[in-house]
Amino acid sequence: MIPKILLLYTGGTIGMINDPQTGELRSFDFDLVYNHVPELKRLNVQLDTVSFEEPVDSSEMTPKLWKRIAKTLFENYDAYDGFVVLHGSDTMAYTASALSFMLQGIRKPVILTGSQLPIGTIRTDGKENLITSIEIAAMRNSAGESLVQEVAVYFEYSLYRGNRSSKISANEFEAFASPNYEELAVAGVHIRYAENALYRTALSSPELFTDFSDEVALLKIFPGFSPEIYRAMFDVSKVRGVLIETYGSGNAPGDKRFQELIREYMQEGGVVLNITQCSSGTVEQGKYQTSSFFSKIGVSSGGDMTTEAGITKLMYLLGREKDPAKVKEALEMPLCGEMTKK
Repeated sequence: MIPKILLLYTGGTIGMINDPQTGELRSFDFDLVYNHVPELKRLNVQLDTVSFEEPVDSSEMTPKLWKRIAKTLFENYDAYDGFVVLHGSDTMAYTASALSFMLQGIRKPVILTGSQLPIGTIRTDGKENLITSIEIAAMRNSAGESLVQEVAVYFEYSLYRGNRSSKISANEFEAFASPNYEELAVAGVHIRYAENALYRTALSSPELFTDFSDEVALLKIFPGFSPEIYRAMFDVSKVRGVLIETYGSGNAPGDKRFQELIREYMQEGGVVLNITQCSSGTVEQGKYQTSSFFSKIGVSSGGDMTTEAGITKLMYLLGREKDPAKVKEALEMPLCGEMTKK
């Protein structure tokens, strides 16, 4: 049976071509994708396309649009063998992380991809990214099941777990990395899959949950920052969860004003998640004296999560749970492969 793949175009550079009359970049009609990428005809797949009426620039992506993407995929889940989502690269890792929480329990691939150059450009990376993403979405194992059964990002010959990915370059084709988890696949002459690294859900069926909370904040500490400037961020009536990007393995200055601000916030029901600023590595609260305060008052350790996974997980859990204790407990547990189990 020929695999059926749904291609969802949300926006981004990959869907752009030059207008021959004006020279300006404009979105092309993905219903005519074979005209622009005739190589797709050589793939043994049935490809259907659906596009946002108005393409969304990556910087304009929002939880409301994440919900729209997730609902489109969920509503078409039974009709297709795999899904490819074309998306602007700047916020792709956030969207991939969000979708991994919104669509838990899936046993089919959702591959996000895009490009650094428009698909209508001679040197574009878009064609290879698109073709290989579709090939991966159609890949099955010896049992006839989808080989990839999770939300993933494919970019420049590498497949990454979606909630483990980050964009690391604005001008290189190798724009993404997975700092704390191995690549799921590498595309060379053949596509080599790290099958032991592929995620498998324990849920019996797919679940859709899109009611993310927007009552979250992100604070990146830096030498000399003033806690007073950020006091409004720790108002639990407006902000239910704060992600703090700390130094190294989860360290922060021992400023008594900062510590008291966090203590009071948590006593009032706020949730605090500790993520390292480092591109790789893990939070180890209590390893140094400068992080022991966090452990003592119950700040959640984000382990080796990316910032993108941490903030979307916080949004997901605060939308799902009202009890701060339950949110804190779930933050420190892997839900869909986003962190290494302690």
